[in-house]
This record gives sequence, structure tokens and C-alpha cells, in this order.
Amino acid sequence: MLDLLITNATLPDGRAGMSIAVQNGRIAEVTEGLDAPAHEKLDAQGMLLAPHFVDPHFHMDATLSYGLPRVNESGTLLEGIALWGELKPLLTADALIERALAYCDWAVAKGLLAIRTHVDTSDASLLAVDALLEVKRQVAPCIDLQLVAFPQDGVLRSPGGVENLTRALDKGVDVVGGIPHFERTMADGAASVKLLCELAAERGKLVDMHCDESDDPLSRHIETLAFEAQRLGLQGRVTGSHCTSMHSMDNYYVSKLLPLIAQSGVAVIANPLINITLQGRHDTYPKRRGMTRVPELMAAGVNVAFGHDCVMDPWYGMGSGDMLEVAHMGLHVAQMTSQAGIRQCFEAVTTNAARVMHLQDYGIAAGCDASFVLLQARDAVEAIRLRATRLKVFRKGKLLAETPAATATLHLPGRAASSSWMISRG
Repeated sequence: MLDLLITNATLPDGRAGMSIAVQNGRIAEVTEGLDAPAHEKLDAQGMLLAPHFVDPHFHMDATLSYGLPRVNESGTLLEGIALWGELKPLLTADALIERALAYCDWAVAKGLLAIRTHVDTSDASLLAVDALLEVKRQVAPCIDLQLVAFPQDGVLRSPGGVENLTRALDKGVDVVGGIPHFERTMADGAASVKLLCELAAERGKLVDMHCDESDDPLSRHIETLAFEAQRLGLQGRVTGSHCTSMHSMDNYYVSKLLPLIAQSGVAVIANPLINITLQGRHDTYPKRRGMTRVPELMAAGVNVAFGHDCVMDPWYGMGSGDMLEVAHMGLHVAQMTSQAGIRQCFEAVTTNAARVMHLQDYGIAAGCDASFVLLQARDAVEAIRLRATRLKVFRKGKLLAETPAATATLHLPGRAASSSWMISRG
């Protein structure tokens, strides 16, 4: 007898009337119209069953700290970094863990079950590293939490930067990070990319660097990152996050850069909510959007994912852990409003992001983990349009969260009261 049988589900690829059989935490079969004995049966009623959401770029050490010790009044990246520097001496492990766990609860409710979070290693105490390693341990039954050793103040710019980052890796941090555009010079930025990629190659680690998070078209560390990935045989193991300078680059240079990134196997993560907020702050009008060239990168064969980046922290005072909100902003900023483009944005917060994190057994197919979310939507396009209600969230076949369907009762003049499913397309 099956543990769980979901029937009458629609899948992101458009297949409808599908049944998903679950046994021992894994998907045993995906087929049309299956009826078999099961301890639990769920009729999806034609709703969308998708693999769980994935956030490949986040800062959990800062999350939910908005207003501590003050608010970012200019809204700029640099004031956010300065404000984080003011907050760091005031941090306690207990408070950091409490905020991170609260955010993880939000994430589970939104069907977000895998998060890659950067953790600041610039503080020699590594307080944030130790705290997030504890969070990772506590949330392991619900969330795949992947930690990036992130030298927020610059690995070469800050005293002990290399040593601190190396100690973080020794403690069990998963990924090597960097921030080359924040080093003192362009040359130091390039040197930091080389050093950190060599460290990752030596230790067999993945790489995820904040790369060219700037409006400066001459910030070109993504080129160095792609070169080092090829030189060191790290193809498929390296990610450049943000890459916002590409928005301002000369088209001829980008025509050379795109195939280099594709050939190097470097993935790119855009963070639509934050990129559109922080970039272009020095412009009058016209104002640059500031997000990297998402459709062009995808067309070149680069794996592009979307991250949330921040929720209620020194850089961004909004957010709720909703990756559909991220996808919704992404399709607007990138002007990916075709049906195919919208579906690509859905993939940017699911399958593409899972590839960035090297998640194993991810997806809706036989043999995959039974970790998925039932959405109050008929397809991926409708899910993004409405930021669809997460009706049920499963992790390895176990129900983690459920939310009542969104309905409205209408009291219209001259008509009897009636209930309506708000997202119905008629």
C-alpha cells in the first residue's frame, strides 16, 4: 500500500490529470489516472503540483533585523553595508538564531524548502557562522540550508579576511563566496577571485561570488570568474550572483562575455527585488533598472536563477519569503512577459535554482524526493500572476504546512451573496 497518492494534479510541464504515488518519502510513480490503495489520498482538483521552491541567494544572518540599529534612509547598497557594520557588534547568537528560525518558518509556509544563504565571515569571532550552523542543524528536517562563506568587507580588504573565511570552511560551511567589486582596487578584486577559486578547487567546494553588484559598466569580475572556472576545471560548480553591472555594459563587450560565461559553465543568479531597489540610485532620469541581462543569458545557454537576497534587513525592508513574488518582479523587470518567458521565470525559482545548489533527487519524477507544493493555480503562469496560495507543502511525503484556499464572498447590489474563487479565469 502506498503512503500517499495525489490524483488529478497538473504539473508545471502542462500535463494534467496526473497521479503521483509516494512511498518511503520518494515518488514511486508519476502517471495519468492511477488509482491504487494508499494510506492517504489527495485529490488535487486540477491544481498545480510543483517541486518545492528554491532560494539560491539569501542573507539569513541579517534577516528580520530591519530598523536595527537604524533604517537605511538612502536605500543604497553602500549604506546597507555600512549599517550592517554598525549592527555586527550588537549581534548575539541567540537573537540571530531566533530571527533565522522565524524566517525558516515563513519559508516552509511558502513552500520554500531549500535556501543558499551567505554568512558574513569578516568578523573574527565567526559568531554568525556558528549561529547559522546551528540553524542548519535545527531546520534540517524541513529545509536544505546551504551556507556560503561570505567576506562582506572584502577578503583582501579586511584584516584576517582569508584566515577567517578558511576557518569558516573548516567549521563546515559549504560554499566559497567573495565580493571582488568591494575590494580596494579592480586588481585586488581580480586577485580575490583567483585566490578564492583556487581555495575552492583545493577543497572540492562550490563557488558563489557576489559579482559586479554595481552600476559601473567597467566592473567586469564576472569575466575573471568565468576564466578561473575554466582554468581550474570548476565548470558547473561556480555561480556569479547579481552581475548587475552587465545592465550598463556596452553591447559589443557583452556579445563577447555571454559565450564566455556559457562555455565556463558559470551560473548566474539575479535578485530582482533587491537589484531593482538598490541599483540606479545615482541616476536621475532615465533610471537604470539595474538587473542583469536575464533573457540574453538564458538564450546563450547560461543557467539563470532568481534569489530573494534580503527580507527586512539593512538593505531591504520588505519581503515575506515568497519566491513567487521574486519571480513576479523578475518577469516585469526583464520584460519576460511572453508565455514562455513567464514559465522561464517559474523555473528560475524552482529547477534552475535547484541546479545552482546541486540539489539531489529534485523534481516531480519517479525516484525524486516527494518534496513538493500544491498551489491554488491551474498552471505556472497563473501561479506567478496571483502569487498563488500554497494549499499544501510536503517534504519527503510528509505534510509540513497547509493554507486554506483563497475565496471571497461577494455582496453585490441586486444580486444574491455568492462565494467566488478569486483566481478563476472563468
